[in-house]
Amino acid sequence: MRIAVTGSSGLIGSALVAALREDGHQVIRLVRRAAGSEDEAVWDPHAPAGGIGPAALAGVDAVVNLAGAGVADRRWSEAYQAQIRSSRVLGTQALVSALTSMSRPPSVLLSGSAIGWYGDTGGREVDEAAPAGTGFLAEVVRDWEAAAEPAGQAGIRVVTLRTGIVLSPRGGVLARLLLPFRLGLGARLGAGSQVMSWITLPDYTAIVSFLLTHPEISGPVNMTTPNPATNAEFTAALAAALHRPALLFLPTPVLQLALGGVSSDILSSARVMPRRLLAAGYQYQFPELRGALQAELASPAGPAGESHAS
Repeated sequence: MRIAVTGSSGLIGSALVAALREDGHQVIRLVRRAAGSEDEAVWDPHAPAGGIGPAALAGVDAVVNLAGAGVADRRWSEAYQAQIRSSRVLGTQALVSALTSMSRPPSVLLSGSAIGWYGDTGGREVDEAAPAGTGFLAEVVRDWEAAAEPAGQAGIRVVTLRTGIVLSPRGGVLARLLLPFRLGLGARLGAGSQVMSWITLPDYTAIVSFLLTHPEISGPVNMTTPNPATNAEFTAALAAALHRPALLFLPTPVLQLALGGVSSDILSSARVMPRRLLAAGYQYQFPELRGALQAELASPAGPAGESHAS
């Protein structure tokens, strides 16, 4: 397949591009700088129709839209919250405008989303049929998914990828926690009862390939494992994987000071189940937390990138 990818320099995007190419696909990276090679095309998320030239997407069979300012990249000032929102909503609108104006549009758009859709459910189990929650991230995700809807109305199969906490030592929540845990300062956060819905990068990229080849699947898909963990369970598993002790708990204000906006990923609680993937027969490579952490921590280190977790 010929596949165009936005957000290809981020944590998830770079891993996905590598995996797709390894599977034999031709990947076109949509970039916001001057194109440096034949496999890159320039786009501008803030320009009408993304500023994408008519030849850039010619012959593309599928598009994976992962563009968006990293939720875990910095503290959430008002200005950065606006950037988180605009980079997702306006970028998706621009991309969809480009796709729907094509004489031969791609057959499928896999568009980024997040489990932030559900908000904080207090640990209650939810699946793709659950309504949107409340709060900043829930509102952003609701509008983000709505921005992809015109593609579906134009006959393109649209799947929204409601991504959970992506576990990788190269970025996101896990990368932020590694240093204190390696220093023996890792700790349960608050009560530790908040539920973390997570996924590994290898499963994420495998699921994207799975969705590309299952035309019967459209709409929201939870990109999480079937085994969410409480923060206390996560703390114990990470400390064990690093062969370090863990403190009893870390006060919430200390966590928020250290992690900024990314603390929302850890402090909110939602048990998000991947019902649609399980029903479609997807087989997870790393369904259990301890094995997932051991595999990720044993993987070669690479440059940190954006996190598109909730």
